[in-house]
Amino acid sequence: MSPARRNLCVFYGVIAFVALIATWWNNIAYLADGNDLGGFVVDSYANYASSSLTNDLWLVVLAAVVFMVVEARRLGIKYVWVYVVLSFVIAISVMFPLFLIARERRMSETSGTAT
Repeated sequence: MSPARRNLCVFYGVIAFVALIATWWNNIAYLADGNDLGGFVVDSYANYASSSLTNDLWLVVLAAVVFMVVEARRLGIKYVWVYVVLSFVIAISVMFPLFLIARERRMSETSGTAT
């Protein structure tokens, strides 16, 4: 793997790690306050600002999932369904960078050239 690809993978890994902490810190606090997952979706539409962000997130999720499936098929990345499912279970902000790491690794194996 080239240094450029390696650095990109490290960067994606940092994003995934920060995203895991940033999302689950709030998810755990939300559930600890006695809320449930059904209320989570309702609360994400509490006002126009949160509704805008929620709608934006859903559309980015849709684009990212389509990209992951298409790229996985194109490059022969196995188990793309795991990334998709865990995007909804953990967070897309965690799983998409992890998919991008898998993508970079696969592209490095097949091409051997820098991006």
